[in-house]
Amino acid sequence: MDSSFIEEIAPQLIKWRRTLHALPELGFMEYITTYRIGKELEKMGFQLYIGKDALEENSRLGLPAQADLEAHEKKAREWGVEESWLDQMRGGNTGLVAVWNTGRNGDHVGFRFDIDALPINESADSGHHPAKNEFASKEENVMHACGHDGHTAIGLGVAQYISSRSDHLQGRFTLLFQPAEEGGRGARAMTDKGWLDDVDYLYSGHIGIQSLPVGTIAATTPGFLASTKYNAYFKGVSSHAGINPELGKNALLAATTAANNLYGIPRHHDGVTRVNVGKLAAGSGRNIIPGDSYMEIEVRGGTPEIAEYMAEKATRIIQAAADMHDVSCTIEAVGVTEVVVCDEELIPKITEWCATSELVKEVQPSVPVSGSEDVSFIMNRVQKHGGKATFMLFGTKLDYPHHHPQFDFEEEALLVAVDAYIHILNGGSAI
Repeated sequence: MDSSFIEEIAPQLIKWRRTLHALPELGFMEYITTYRIGKELEKMGFQLYIGKDALEENSRLGLPAQADLEAHEKKAREWGVEESWLDQMRGGNTGLVAVWNTGRNGDHVGFRFDIDALPINESADSGHHPAKNEFASKEENVMHACGHDGHTAIGLGVAQYISSRSDHLQGRFTLLFQPAEEGGRGARAMTDKGWLDDVDYLYSGHIGIQSLPVGTIAATTPGFLASTKYNAYFKGVSSHAGINPELGKNALLAATTAANNLYGIPRHHDGVTRVNVGKLAAGSGRNIIPGDSYMEIEVRGGTPEIAEYMAEKATRIIQAAADMHDVSCTIEAVGVTEVVVCDEELIPKITEWCATSELVKEVQPSVPVSGSEDVSFIMNRVQKHGGKATFMLFGTKLDYPHHHPQFDFEEEALLVAVDAYIHILNGGSAI
């Protein structure tokens, strides 16, 4: 195997990561990010599918408000995104798919890399690595606080290897640069487009999640939960709190009643359950009965049945709280993920293939995780059609948890991840 590739590409991997980190974009608004990825892949010679060619428009969930989309499209145009690209992405059709066919018989191997950021204001603390090295987010309240900037850089590194070493590979490669992973909103749109229906092997992964030494990777990750994300809108009647309180219908009380009772959902004997009220907004002044309120919640379960149980209980409680306070309520599902089950048959293969890597020091068969992952739709579709799929971890020290204003990872993890994928490529598809 050509061991010089990682040494050659290492500075570029870090540059890609830092460039992406400095200009993060939220889900379905990754116009500049998609453009940057695409222009790199164009130079490598990949066949690109952008916008509605990459995803099923009507399968997207939790789409940003039209005004936000238009504002970000305007910003992307001013930044320099070509009009032909904007035309394809307009309306939140971000992300892209890159395909490489060697022309030689072999497996169809897929990779998935998520590209979106989070609504978090990044720390400016001088001890924070991105701030110290001047690549912290330049966007207020938007940050790559989960490592997706690193995942995207890894994807470009894998693409560069496929392009430059294609003569030594066989089969076909499909790389999905997926929008809107956060909140479980984007994977189904790519899945419904049919990209995974004939994939033989699908690999995806995450930097961190568990704090592990750089050089340690996990071949599989049991524990991801099925989840549903909801927005709830309560509509009451405003009134003067002192003169005519009896004429008001308090939407704030409806929302807080729902929030308190959501945490009282009985746990399930068959497995893990989770519920969280992440946002609540209501009211306009101390002497005004709140006529409107808004709440963002999520529920999770360790099996599809438990997830359905949690969803049914949550929606019933929200509606009951609205009825109790005589206000109307609209409940909108804005994100969903499924249970993830990695194919354990890949553990000995990944272990064997990575045994000759100088960067991968240890392959752990499995590392348990929690939370949820949008990749579930992609993996489950591959498995449904007879393929194998896994979700890996790439070790890094974590001084702060994911989704924290000071989240960061050790950039050496980028090299380890690309090297691991290269060894997998050569183990499964080399001539």
